[in-house]
Amino acid sequence: MQDQIRSEANGGSGRYYTSVEGASREAELTWVERDGVRHANHTFVPPEARGKGIAEKLVQAIIADAREEGFRIAPDCSYVATYFRRHPDLADLSA
Repeated sequence: MQDQIRSEANGGSGRYYTSVEGASREAELTWVERDGVRHANHTFVPPEARGKGIAEKLVQAIIADAREEGFRIAPDCSYVATYFRRHPDLADLSA
C-alpha cells in the first residue's frame, strides 16, 4: 500500500480508498447513507494487491469512523458482512 487509507464523502455517499503500487486502480470501500446508517456496499482491491490485508484496513477505517462519529454500518458487501461475522465485538455497530 503506497498511502494511508483516505476517505471522501459527497452528500449521502462516499468511499475509503488507497492507491496501490503497480495497480491501475485504487483499492476502495464504497458506502451510501440512508437513515443515518452507512451501507457498505462494495469493496474492491486490485487483483495484484489481494491477500495483503488492504480490504481489512478499509473496513477498519469505516469502523473507526463509526465509533468516532456515532453512525452504524449495514454490511451489505459480502466482504464487510464476513468481517462483521468474524468479529462479534462489532455487533453494536452493525445495522
